[in-house]
Amino acid sequence: MLPPLRVAYFTMEIALRSDIPTYAGGLGVLAGDLMHSCADLKVAAACITICWQHGYMRQALRPDGTQSYEDIRWVPAEHLQKLPARVTVEVEGRTVHVGVWEARSGNPKSGVPVYFLDTNLEENAPEDRAITNHLYGGDQAMRIKQEIILGIGGVRMLRALGYEEIGTYHMNEGHSAFLTLELLKERGFKDEDVRPSCAFTTHTPVKAGHDVFPYDLAWKVVGSMLPWHIKSLAGEDALSMTQLAMNLSRYTCGVSQVHGHVARSMLGNQAIDAITNGVHHVEWASSEMAALFDREIPGWREDPQLLEAKSRDLQDEELWSAHQKAKERLIALVNRVAPVPFDAHTLTIVSARRVVPYKRPELLYTDIQRLREVAGGKLQIIHAGNAHPDDRFSQEVIMRMIERSRELKDSVRICYLPNYNPDLAKVLVAGADVWLNTPMRLHEASGTSGMKACVNGVLNLSTLDGWWIEGYARDHESGWRIGPMAQALDAEDTRRIDAEDLYTQLQYEVIPEYQYPDRVRWIRRMKRAIGLMGYFSSHRCVREYLERAWKN
Repeated sequence: MLPPLRVAYFTMEIALRSDIPTYAGGLGVLAGDLMHSCADLKVAAACITICWQHGYMRQALRPDGTQSYEDIRWVPAEHLQKLPARVTVEVEGRTVHVGVWEARSGNPKSGVPVYFLDTNLEENAPEDRAITNHLYGGDQAMRIKQEIILGIGGVRMLRALGYEEIGTYHMNEGHSAFLTLELLKERGFKDEDVRPSCAFTTHTPVKAGHDVFPYDLAWKVVGSMLPWHIKSLAGEDALSMTQLAMNLSRYTCGVSQVHGHVARSMLGNQAIDAITNGVHHVEWASSEMAALFDREIPGWREDPQLLEAKSRDLQDEELWSAHQKAKERLIALVNRVAPVPFDAHTLTIVSARRVVPYKRPELLYTDIQRLREVAGGKLQIIHAGNAHPDDRFSQEVIMRMIERSRELKDSVRICYLPNYNPDLAKVLVAGADVWLNTPMRLHEASGTSGMKACVNGVLNLSTLDGWWIEGYARDHESGWRIGPMAQALDAEDTRRIDAEDLYTQLQYEVIPEYQYPDRVRWIRRMKRAIGLMGYFSSHRCVREYLERAWKN
């Protein structure tokens, strides 16, 4: 039997390393950062996820802005260690065999183990080998099968590996909520014996983002693993994985203070707490910035709070030099594809994230003439972000972005970088001067890209949503806000107000500050942005989970 675990962390995806493409976006990147911090803080933790054969996809852009995609081919045996443990689960009445691979977060020997569940085994039927093929792929039936593997298969695999004493089973989103069914089975189907062992984090501030399955489909796929009282746990009309997770957890939280408020209202549960996300400060600091911190703020790797205490003591020249080296690396990358060359001495705004409507990726282009007037050759803009192959809206957004880069080339340089991924993100968050984020209010649960920018001295320019409400409140000098705190009643009015305020902030605040002699005011803001990392680190996030969610 293996030593007791403080937490078994279940997540549908994880970006543990860039060469293990078992992730699709921010949820997986967050999981990776949390496991890195668990390793650093020596938390007795293990992570359960799935060995996706096809997770992240590589994007390419054609000259006309249309996109093509290809799977990133990888061989698990080249990156992970195959373990001998095997378990079985029942899916549609069939026995499905589940194997497991292992990697470590942090130290290869002493770091947090991450277990990747795999049904791509010879003894399985072809349709069952395909369960762990595509992350978020297939229809509702396939999604239920995947969630059976993660939840039920995950608990059984922990037992097969020798874990018997586990303080908390943590569900990172509702995808893993079926783990509660296995715990019910182990504990005599007594809810009160399961609830004290479970915690749940919800990340999705809109109802459409929560997994809900018709009961007739759930009975067909899950079968006898559904307890007789499942409707009292997961909803009378349909099986809600969020309701199941909440009703069998002693602790539920959102991922920022404002998201906690939204979740309490949306899910009708006033007990929902909030633990604001954080990022792994060492993972996301550029090599130049890390070297500067090593010299001037010793101990920052172990204790990111030192960044808050000591960042204002950094020498202006050294900080600016470290930033400029990272910026030059970004500009060199951009100039491989940019229609008009960029330079490292022009104010550079970066906006990089998934291309979805609520993030309002085109807010900056609401009034093209106004943008021309504001930019006036003083600004260059870099965009990045992948569109789903089946999402026509996001593909058309990217096409318009590329068209604008040609239309506006005489007044503002614009470049759209293809294949947004964690490696590119590290270059972007380090080399930007300003990190732009424009979500509709109350739709960004947290967002972490702006935190990654902070550790590199990059200033945020964002609507007040998600984590930035807290970041801006902690230090108004660490960046700028777009629009008022309140949201206009009409969505189009809100868009118009925010767009005008964005142009005003650029024209009268951001650009003049950047042009101030010797960048004195700008560098002062950079130091304050770095100081935010004393709070918005995954170390702080993990400590809050230890205090509130992961019992002794």
